[in-house]
Amino acid sequence: MAVPPGQTATTSGSNGVRSISGRVGPTLELPADPADLAKRSAPLLGWQGTVLPQTTLFGRRVFVVARLRPEVHAERIATGLRPVTDRATVATWTWPEFSKVAPMPAVHIAGVLAVARHWRTGMAATVPFARYGEAAMVLPTSATVSHDYVDNCLPRARMYGLGIVAADENAKVDLDLNCADERLELGDDEVWRWVHEVAYERLLACEAAGSIA
Repeated sequence: MAVPPGQTATTSGSNGVRSISGRVGPTLELPADPADLAKRSAPLLGWQGTVLPQTTLFGRRVFVVARLRPEVHAERIATGLRPVTDRATVATWTWPEFSKVAPMPAVHIAGVLAVARHWRTGMAATVPFARYGEAAMVLPTSATVSHDYVDNCLPRARMYGLGIVAADENAKVDLDLNCADERLELGDDEVWRWVHEVAYERLLACEAAGSIA
């Protein structure tokens, strides 16, 4: 099929046919505050919970979406065990001699989300978390209409099971790729237990500040 000069077409995108410009790409900018985009995107991914404030985990800036496990939370209140964010202490919970007495995670993490201007940045932030559960990235729509995105981002995102949400210039978000249902997960090792404790602490802070809807 013929296409106008300076334009190329592809049918390999996740949502069918899309037109991709062959000209110099536009400047990639986020159309809104990252926190706002994260809150808009979480429901599209089917994640239930509070979008916690952006935090740095393992050198990556991400939003964790989590909700309390009421029974476990109540038990930890009764025993006086607040969130434990010291990594060395949490690491001992996976030792055989402590595994039976270690506290259960008091939160459920629905997913980890990165908001980035380019897919490579978003992927670098989310891939480590995809080994434990659902992870996704929010990108400006202008970053999703290029051969680089179609040929390089989408195959890698599918391989790691990542979800992708596109935000247009008016900050309207649209699901471009859902998280994979089947992927290899590492389970609750010491790293993931620590992330749960960090999320627990942040969630209680949000609750105390009255910022949970």
